[in-house]
Amino acid sequence: MAKKKTTRKKTTKKKASSTEMKPRTKTEIFGSISEDTGLTRKEVASVFESMSSLIKKDIGRRGPGTFTVPGLLKIRKHRKPATKRRFGKNPFTGEEQWFAAKPAKNVVKFTALKGLKEMV
Repeated sequence: MAKKKTTRKKTTKKKASSTEMKPRTKTEIFGSISEDTGLTRKEVASVFESMSSLIKKDIGRRGPGTFTVPGLLKIRKHRKPATKRRFGKNPFTGEEQWFAAKPAKNVVKFTALKGLKEMV
């Protein structure tokens, strides 16, 4: 007689949610900065609003196109040129097709500076 196969009961691993770090929320960031600097949360929020308006001016249409957060990163505007309509091969299906033309557009690029690179 043939022996009946017995199957082991599968054990499921529980994810350790307590050891996983979640990214900070906006209120946690403002609270942490206010504790470190002694400023109120409203003052910290106004600093961030002021910084975002500076970035908007510098990266905007009439600005120089770059903004540097000292020691951390550089934000710059990059102009992507327009592309013509072209005939090519679809990488997923392998069939040949026409790809539509795309207009020129501005994109935002970030460059990590030395201070940020050393933190990692």
